[in-house]
Amino acid sequence: MQLTQIKEILDAQVIAGKGDMNQEIDFGYGCDLMSDVLAYVQNNIVLLTGLVHPQVIRTAEMLDIKAIVIVRGKEPGSDLIEMANRRDLVIMTTKHSLFTASGLLFKNGLIGEEIAHNELTF
Repeated sequence: MQLTQIKEILDAQVIAGKGDMNQEIDFGYGCDLMSDVLAYVQNNIVLLTGLVHPQVIRTAEMLDIKAIVIVRGKEPGSDLIEMANRRDLVIMTTKHSLFTASGLLFKNGLIGEEIAHNELTF
């Protein structure tokens, strides 16, 4: 799924990294615990989170995550936006909750990043 589709599905606003919105994303992962993101994310994901702390950007950088969607209508500060822009990291915001945003993306064909994809059937 392309980032442009994610933006449209979630009625999201792009607030940082307005570069390549045609990037393909293979999976979604919704989480507010960056330790879980570090432990379980292995693939090309969009990260959905309610956190607006710089640690989110650092985590994304470590895992080569290309896009983050901040949920619940939260607005990150200028420091987070500047960090994202320096790293070409797309940041979007949506008014949807984490649960609803994840559900909308899943309903439209984006499957979730799981601990072991080989054991799951969709």
